[in-house]
Order: sequence, then structure tokens, then C-alpha cells
Amino acid sequence: MKKVIITFLLFTSIQVAKGLQLTGNLDEVSHNTTYSETAHRKVKVNGISIFYREAGDPSKETILMLHGFPSSSHMYRDLMKKLAGDYHVVAPDYPGFGFSDAPSIKDFDYTFHNVSLLMDAFVDQLNIDSYYIMMQDYGGPIGFRMAHRSPEKVKGFIVQNANAYFEGLSGEWAQKYNTLLETGDTAGVLEMQNWWMSLEGIKAMYLNGVQEPSRVDPISYLTDEALLRREGINQIQITFLNDYGSNFDQYTEWQKYLRDNQPPTIIIWGIHDKFFSVEGAKAFSKDLKEVETHLIDGSHFLLEMHADHAAGLIKEFLSKN
Repeated sequence: MKKVIITFLLFTSIQVAKGLQLTGNLDEVSHNTTYSETAHRKVKVNGISIFYREAGDPSKETILMLHGFPSSSHMYRDLMKKLAGDYHVVAPDYPGFGFSDAPSIKDFDYTFHNVSLLMDAFVDQLNIDSYYIMMQDYGGPIGFRMAHRSPEKVKGFIVQNANAYFEGLSGEWAQKYNTLLETGDTAGVLEMQNWWMSLEGIKAMYLNGVQEPSRVDPISYLTDEALLRREGINQIQITFLNDYGSNFDQYTEWQKYLRDNQPPTIIIWGIHDKFFSVEGAKAFSKDLKEVETHLIDGSHFLLEMHADHAAGLIKEFLSKN
């Protein structure tokens, strides 16, 4: 039965991806939407078709939602609905993720730096002049690069298990992965990377520490796994994972940016994350004088269980800034 479900999801995902081909510069997939509903769109950015979800009134404050590994804008689907009445929310898929184009590693440089530049171009394409960044996992190094380049555009941060400090790399998986790298165990590194992209590994990211796993909709991790199984995606993800170390050299610059600019920031952190420990959440207070930190009894993808709680915290935080 599991294989049948996964096969169906994979087929559906591929068919949806094929159905979202651009007919012009901007193609709105969901028609006749109101501001409270989520539209599913694609826009051509530097020759790459970027899929994104959008909800809320564009005249209101914008929240740019940057997703993590191995998910996509799909991880924000519930939260967007809860914020759309008060804010303009936009959540893109990076190249090689979700329903965005996935050019080969020969045709696109899958680095955090290059993807951050593409996200800059994406924001410009949508004529968004200023915004808050909500970041999770990969969204951290992408979003902090954007903010460091254009501090005048970024009004603040909503950090959900997105790391910017060495202290945060003390999670169980991060420590094990670091040991493999330091000992030069390339076979072990590749095995761990592929396990993270297996159904078992993805489920662990969603369910670790969750008291009632039955409350987590399996469409979340099954969708991620199905999209990862598409031809060429594994190689893209491995390339991206291998570039993660490029972020460490940027930590001091991002931390200086935080100290110098003091952007309003709220931390919403799942304490059962096996990548990034709670020390990563607490470390922000070293550089931000008025950071607001909330440690949640949740996983790496805490929004699956705590979207209501997160929405309430975000609304209260933004109302004060």
C-alpha cells in the first residue's frame, strides 16, 4: 500500500509539474482567488521557471517564506492561510525543489550563494520593495545572504530552525555528519545524505519528538519523498548538500550584520530537531538585544503540528514592529 501511495504521489507531482508550464512571463495557476486564498503561480526568473505560493493583499506587509531541505513551499501551506488575512505572504520553491524548474548541475550552479541571488531576482520580479523573511533550515543561509546584501529591504526575521551559529550545529545528525566529513569517510557521507532523502529519513525529520505522530498529515513527507524521486533530483540535492559548508565562513558576517542592524527578530524553534540544537536558537541573543525566542515542543518541521501557535506568535510579533 505504501508503494502504491508513493507511486500515485510521484505520478501526480510530475503531472502537476508538467501542467504548470509557462505560457508567458507570469502564469497564474489558481484563478479567481481572493486575498484569503492561496494562488499557485510560476514566474520566469533569469530563464528559470520558479513556482511560488502567494496569499494576502499585496498592499499589506510582505512576508517572504524561504523553505528548508528536503521540502518546498508546501511546508508553509497551512501557515500561509492563517496569515493571509493580515499580511501578504509569498513562498517560492528553489530550483530543484518543489515545482520549480530543475536544470541539471551542468546548467545551474547549485550553491547557496547562487540561489540567494536568484531569490533576490525573484523578489525584484514581483516588485516587492521591502519584506520580512521567514526562514527554515536552508532558508537561513539563503535569507541571511539576501539581507546582508540589501539590509534596506529586509525589515526583520522570523526564524524557524534556521541556523547561523556554530553552537546550533550540535544536533545529533549534524555531529555525526561532521565526524564523517572530518574523517574523510566519503562513502559514509553519501550514505547519510541519501538516508536523509529516503522516506525513512524524511519521516524522521517530521516526526522526531512528536507525541502524536498520527496528527502529522502524511501528505507532507510523502510529497517531499515523491518529488525527490524525480529523475536528476538526487544529484542536484547532493550537490546542494555538499555546498552547505560554504555557509560557515559567512557566520561571522551575518552575526555582525545582526549586531549592527538589530533587525526585529522572532525565533520559533522546534526542540526535537536532530540537525540544529536549541543552542542555535539561544545564540541569536548574543547579537540581538531584543530578540524574541520561543522553544516549541516540535520537530524540524514544527509547522505541521504548530501552525496555529506559530501564526499567533508571528501576528503578535509583527504588530509590535
